[in-house]
Amino acid sequence: MWKQFPAQLAETTGCAVLTYSRYGNGFSQVLQESRAVSYMHDEALEALPDVLDAFGIENAVLAGQSDGASIALIYAGEIGARVRGVVAEAPHAFVEDVSVSSIAQAKTAYESSDLRERLRRYHENVDKTFYGWNDIWLHPEFRSWNIEDSVRRITVPLLLVQGADDEYGTGAQLDAIRADAVNARVDTLYLAGCGHAPHRDRADMVLPAIAAFVKSVT
Repeated sequence: MWKQFPAQLAETTGCAVLTYSRYGNGFSQVLQESRAVSYMHDEALEALPDVLDAFGIENAVLAGQSDGASIALIYAGEIGARVRGVVAEAPHAFVEDVSVSSIAQAKTAYESSDLRERLRRYHENVDKTFYGWNDIWLHPEFRSWNIEDSVRRITVPLLLVQGADDEYGTGAQLDAIRADAVNARVDTLYLAGCGHAPHRDRADMVLPAIAAFVKSVT
């Protein structure tokens, strides 16, 4: 779903780029169980270290979008080793009402429109992928999820990217991260005319911003 962006990122930054689909997404192993409220923390503290180990990565700039951005921030705060900086695109720091409302609307669209068919080509098992994400975000216990404690421990530089028209989160997410990241340098890029995927909607702004950030931390 990222299409040419990883290759463009490698060319623009001059860095090697490793991309991977997390468990239960894309064509990685199909999700076998319901996701726990802690699933993003689990990915950050268990799966991501294994990925870095497997490829011998020692000086990474982590870049993620949405859940992936939150996972990168959690890792940077709780583990931090082998990371020079984090690019967090449309990160979730806490659960907003707008997020829950949009995710409920996505469920309706998935079950009543062609959304399921459009997503099918990107995932081994589109139903398990979609409901694995949708069900946990709509679970009442998930409303208390947040990453504030992790963000307070971050010491590496951050680049936060947010679209003004993001249907899954507002600028309050960036405000919360900036307020909590008291030990880190925090750069922000807030983009008009941009939704939940700035790398797709405003690549003209996102690519050079990431390149400048990477140059500043490597």
